[in-house]
Amino acid sequence: MQKSGLRYSEDTFRALVEQSLVGCYLIRDARLVYVNPKFEEIFGYSPGEIVERGLGVDDLTWPADRALVRENLRKRLAGETHQMHYEFRGRRKDGSCIEVQVHGARTDLDGYPAVLGVLLDVSERNQAQRQMRDSEERYALAAQGANDGLWDWDLRSGRVFYSARWKEQLGAASGEIGDKPDEWFGRVHPDDKERLRAALASHLQGFSPHLEIEHRVRHMDGGYRWVLVRGSAVRDGQGVAVRVAGSQTDITARKEAEEKVAHDALHDALTGLPNRTLFFDRLRQAMAFAQRRSDYRFSVLYLDIDRFKTVNESLGHMQGDHLLVEVAQRLLKCVRPGDTVARLGGDEFGILLEDFAHAEEPIHTAERIQLALAAPHDLHGTEVFATASIGIALGFPGYLRAEDVLRDADTAMYRAKDLGRARHAVFHPSMHVEARAQLQLESDLRRALERGELRLTYQPIVSLDTGRVTGCEALVVWDHPSRGVLPPGDFIPAAELTGLVVPLGRWAVLQACHDCKAWNDVLRDQPISVSVNLSAIQIGTPQVLEDVRAALLLSGLNAALLKLEVTESIVLQSANSAALLGQLRALGVHLLLDDFGTGYSSLGYLHNFRFDTLKIDRSFVSQMEAGGRHAELVRTIVSLARALSLDVVAEGVENATQVQLLQQLRVESAQGYFFSRALSAQAFRELLLSRRVFSRAG
Repeated sequence: MQKSGLRYSEDTFRALVEQSLVGCYLIRDARLVYVNPKFEEIFGYSPGEIVERGLGVDDLTWPADRALVRENLRKRLAGETHQMHYEFRGRRKDGSCIEVQVHGARTDLDGYPAVLGVLLDVSERNQAQRQMRDSEERYALAAQGANDGLWDWDLRSGRVFYSARWKEQLGAASGEIGDKPDEWFGRVHPDDKERLRAALASHLQGFSPHLEIEHRVRHMDGGYRWVLVRGSAVRDGQGVAVRVAGSQTDITARKEAEEKVAHDALHDALTGLPNRTLFFDRLRQAMAFAQRRSDYRFSVLYLDIDRFKTVNESLGHMQGDHLLVEVAQRLLKCVRPGDTVARLGGDEFGILLEDFAHAEEPIHTAERIQLALAAPHDLHGTEVFATASIGIALGFPGYLRAEDVLRDADTAMYRAKDLGRARHAVFHPSMHVEARAQLQLESDLRRALERGELRLTYQPIVSLDTGRVTGCEALVVWDHPSRGVLPPGDFIPAAELTGLVVPLGRWAVLQACHDCKAWNDVLRDQPISVSVNLSAIQIGTPQVLEDVRAALLLSGLNAALLKLEVTESIVLQSANSAALLGQLRALGVHLLLDDFGTGYSSLGYLHNFRFDTLKIDRSFVSQMEAGGRHAELVRTIVSLARALSLDVVAEGVENATQVQLLQQLRVESAQGYFFSRALSAQAFRELLLSRRVFSRAG
């Protein structure tokens, strides 16, 4: 039986294209009705899969190119173009992109228009072309860069061609530089010359693929410029270099910028001194020397300017910065050229003394520094005196980390501050033990607030006229879980340093008000007051006003029964204390000046702050029996208070003789062990209920 014409054509077509090395396709109605194995391989499909799944042109076209393919297919089917020849991006089965080139022509298939064509994978070809273009562009850019200055050295004749731009980089006119190698090498910086010759020899001998080196070259003005030299050798049939040529680029600006960045990274911008990073680097070097040399001495001094914050707050940060610069200059004059003075941050400086002969040198240096800083500083017309607290850590081989040396110097510096500032202290291991104990105390204190380990005790205040209890002073104690009961002096300083005194003080005022309200509710005929101490930190923040107002409101205590105690040193140190104490007094509370006579004792502030009560310090009371100066001081304080209509309370009363002397001076009230130690809130309540009357003379 004879095959039909269409079937015969299809068989013939398949026979011709099945083994073709290009992709062949037949498209009708935007569907692929035939593709050969190569076509399927190009798009990553298995044999027969494309036609069986009925995939169309869009399925094999990258989304962004579908409009292009559709338009070309439409034009060909409409007869607007005779041939279809273009490139587009295809989409493989795995979703990857492929670049293809198609050639197609219109045909008829069962009476319908169709497109018959071939397809080539041109991805690799296009990638190679792009790489070629990139290479050409890079070559053009390199050539342009090489035009900065060209040189060509004929090694056989010994003559060198230097381009005009090469000479210009050295500030020379065309006729000022000849064609000898020494025109170049004779101008190279002595420190760079050997390095340049070695690099050139290595390349000429074949040990390096090309020459590339940075070096300094002398300019016609006598200075030096940094240049980048690149070159490559031309070799004969035996591999011997017969010629070498390359370029020279002026990189002076870049090198200067790099040097500035490197300098800025290791130096303080304000003072120009080495910063913490460079200081640690030099300290580590000193420690390494000490490991190798038994006679090598080094030491670190940690310096902090005393009360620098006051300068900033009163004169402004610009004046503070000026003072830091002045201090830095004076420090540099106190050390030897080989020593390091660094600014470690803020108003803190570090000094590294190295390889000194006498063991006392660190102490002598600290003394020189104190003497140098003692002279006044002129801050743009304002005279300022600066002192410093200095900690000294003596280097020894046992140190393993630079951080430990600086830590110990820092610890010693804080000891110097504790001793009164404007002095130095040498680190001792016991300081580290104390510092760790202090840190543990601060940590425990934070938990104490959360766990309710703090409580108030109350020392009775007795009227020396009636012998009755009229009030008390609230004292906070700490029921420490491992150390037992701690008095205020053992932890209040730590609370002030950490700022915990603010929440602690807030709690103390509220608790004292609650307890006092409870006592007065029981003793309705005998008003009892309570005194609560305010710290310098509390006085320094307006929050204390809200704390006191809230305590009175929440407890319901009559404000007149709350007495707030402050020391005269706190009053004078805080710039805002006058206004704040005035606001507290406006709440109706009484103000009590504690430890009067131990500080400035200025009549001016005593009048301006309008206190209600003066408290005579225990140091005066304890010396009254001996008569003389202390007795007269107490008499003067009492007379002063009476002249200003202030009540007087004497603290630290321990025997009947002191009571009698105070009564003779007509002191209204007193407190001390003679009457009672501090009691719990419950014990004080029971004392009040007992209606006890203390003998006026014991």
